[in-house]
Amino acid sequence: MYNKFFKRLIDIVLSAIGLLVLSPVLLVIAIAIKLDSKGPVLFKQKRVAKGKEHFQILKFRTMYADVPKDVPTHLLADPESKITKIGRFLRKSSLDELPQIWNILVGEMRIIGPRPALWNQFDLIEERDRYGANDVRPGLTGLAQIMGRDELPIDVKAKYDGDYAKNITFVNDVKIFFGTITSVLGAKGVKEGKQ
Repeated sequence: MYNKFFKRLIDIVLSAIGLLVLSPVLLVIAIAIKLDSKGPVLFKQKRVAKGKEHFQILKFRTMYADVPKDVPTHLLADPESKITKIGRFLRKSSLDELPQIWNILVGEMRIIGPRPALWNQFDLIEERDRYGANDVRPGLTGLAQIMGRDELPIDVKAKYDGDYAKNITFVNDVKIFFGTITSVLGAKGVKEGKQ
């Protein structure tokens, strides 16, 4: 009952409130991005949704506009040089993820769920298949994010995603939500550049 109805209702209510309350913050970030470098404010990227379908995830742009879209940061040559000044702050604070509130509102994502893989992260997608993690809608944050985030090897990350997919409850979602706040405030598990 929770996963089929209440989880979506909570996503709609919280994302609508989030967009309304955070609109001044979103505006300030958008202005800062435009002042910092040329290019669009938002960054769209093809990601994997439930059932391995694709959708366009929204983020605040943190790299220069000419950087390839579909390459994970750690695979870029000299990734640090590709990140803008404001982008460093946005990534460290995870504020670059805020536009995904829209993805949640329209039903492409959930607040809590496995982080959506890039469409070409075939190793992660394959590992998630083994654990059933591709069978649930992706989220803004998930179990893997509070257990290590970027520091986790792919197989461990996929297992955490699968563990979550098998046990979606209100209590688990609340734990992950507050665990995420703690992780973000401490910038835990964030790695930029080569891993």
